[in-house]
Amino acid sequence: MKCNEIIELFPDILKNPLQAAKVDLWETEEIRVRAGQCLSVRVRGREWRLEVRYTVEEIRQILSYLANYSLYAYEGEIRQGYLTLPGGHRLGLVGRAVLEGDRITSLTEISALNLRLAHEKKGCADSVISCLWEQDNLCDTLVVSPPGGGKTTLLRDCIRQISNGTKEHRGRTVGVVDERSEIAGCCRGVPENDVGMRTDVLDGCPKTLGMRMLLRSMAPEVLAVDEIGSEEDVREIQYAANCGCTVFATVHGDSPDALQNQPNLRKLLETGAFQRLLFLEGRDAPGRIRQVTDHRGTVLC
Repeated sequence: MKCNEIIELFPDILKNPLQAAKVDLWETEEIRVRAGQCLSVRVRGREWRLEVRYTVEEIRQILSYLANYSLYAYEGEIRQGYLTLPGGHRLGLVGRAVLEGDRITSLTEISALNLRLAHEKKGCADSVISCLWEQDNLCDTLVVSPPGGGKTTLLRDCIRQISNGTKEHRGRTVGVVDERSEIAGCCRGVPENDVGMRTDVLDGCPKTLGMRMLLRSMAPEVLAVDEIGSEEDVREIQYAANCGCTVFATVHGDSPDALQNQPNLRKLLETGAFQRLLFLEGRDAPGRIRQVTDHRGTVLC
């Protein structure tokens, strides 16, 4: 999605100050709107604050506009605190949580928005793609970074290159379970981002349901998912591995120790489920690769 297409997603009350400040949306990582506070824009890891403030009512207007004035159609996403927009952009929400027992049924009185812009950066995996193979065998790979570190962007380019094939390796069929529409950026079921010629995308489906569904229906050689961590995620990844499918996934974290502190993930790593771990630098250097290790912790590149 080009910059002019991104800006057209916004209502005038958000679009106009961004254009007046000549914000480079192609390099923008997130735009934050908080009731009564200055508009905040994060560009290449640096925060800029614009002298424009919004009321709670104006925030609701922005939200309604981005949801095509059909908030009821997004109730399932809103109760989880986000909306997915065309192109894979993600709008985070906070407000007053409405509970039934220990379950959140909705969010009301929305007081802040965080628009995280998805950027397709073809070639960002060039420096590591060769490390993900052992001879002609593609390794199960886990991409690790804190939020905003570029792990989804890197995963997307890995998918594209694996699907299309390289000079050294033939293309593989890839199945993507895109729970939040952030990897492929599907619009009406069709990917807007380039995820390769041999890739099939199951859009908007929970990972725990979609992984097994894709294995049964599309027989992928490679299965890709974003942001794993739950006990159910671990179970389905183990099932995919037992089916002979190579798994590519991402997870929040900033070090091997941080992964060990997540009980579900620790159990999975102890089985050697991922032969490659890609650690990214984090949100101050989105997409920059710190190191690649094997499952024993040996640094490969």
